[in-house]
Amino acid sequence: MSNSIKDLRIEYLHGALDEASAGANPFALFHRWLDDAVAENLPEPNAMILATAALDGKPSARVMLLRHADEHGFVFFTNYSSRKGKEIAQNPFAALVFFWQPPFRQIRVEGRIARVSAQESDAYFDSRPRGNQLSAAASPQSQVIPNREFLETRVKEVDARYPNQILRPAQWGGYRVVPDVFEFWQGRENRLHDRLRYTRAKDNTWRIERLAP
Repeated sequence: MSNSIKDLRIEYLHGALDEASAGANPFALFHRWLDDAVAENLPEPNAMILATAALDGKPSARVMLLRHADEHGFVFFTNYSSRKGKEIAQNPFAALVFFWQPPFRQIRVEGRIARVSAQESDAYFDSRPRGNQLSAAASPQSQVIPNREFLETRVKEVDARYPNQILRPAQWGGYRVVPDVFEFWQGRENRLHDRLRYTRAKDNTWRIERLAP
């Protein structure tokens, strides 16, 4: 099977991206594309790759779920003591990648990252299903554990400790990525893709440039 990877290819025939239709506001274009993905019933359209790096420059990446997006940035929630949390504490820059197929669209986001307020984290934690709350409270994310039973036992312990409301753990909460750069990529026939880059200027306006594929 691995010998046939070089022959795996499809043509991207689902659309085009030009400066006129893209508009001047990258957040507005992001929401249009996300809305299209939701309307097409794509699986987990809010899934995104989050890339971080420690001070030694070694990158790491993983799939996260976007939970809020507006002109202040992109918000997700996780364990502050996880590998990503430790890397963010050392190096407050991150990159995001969204990809939907079809319609064969990709968005890259780069910018600074910081924790959201405790109030925002509390509000989101309180909105989660109880099972998700238990998992967040019980899991020592990214740490080595002896076995699956260790996790299941911790979940039972937390469940017994909080028979009613589960309090948000101090080590769990949200981050916001504040973009300085967006890149919108639309797959095109023969790999002659459309790529538009938005770069934030000092006055918070956006410069638009077309990149070669």
